[in-house]
Amino acid sequence: MSEPIVLLLSGPNLNLLGQRDPEVYGAQTLQEHQATAEKAAAAHGLTLEHQQSNHEGELVEAIHAARGRCAAIVINPGAFTHYAWAIHDALATFEGPIIELHLSNPAAREPWRHTSVVAPVASGTVAGFGALGYRLALDATAALLKQ
Repeated sequence: MSEPIVLLLSGPNLNLLGQRDPEVYGAQTLQEHQATAEKAAAAHGLTLEHQQSNHEGELVEAIHAARGRCAAIVINPGAFTHYAWAIHDALATFEGPIIELHLSNPAAREPWRHTSVVAPVASGTVAGFGALGYRLALDATAALLKQ
């Protein structure tokens, strides 16, 4: 029997982690966060697949492709958090756990960041823990899958 697959989705500008606003997002690169998530997933007997895109439609397509194939989704939607109803609608069709992930704490930032269109369809949100958030998100995912 193969290991359950967790899809890790990374939204716009996350390919610039380590370079873009390190005082907000930290010095780690997306590849380093992905490696942390892969290690955490493996510790729970899960396989991690990762996709990053700066294009909303590509993330929607990845969510659609995960239906019936992946056990869970962890998504850091970046700026799409606040207005991407197409991502919201796609996630609403996914039957497994969905964890919304943010390196920073959007609620402690500019007012326009306080609304998430992803949160209503997510099982939960991990926010404000920096690089630790990737491990926490996979730990939460594994716990939800065991329920």
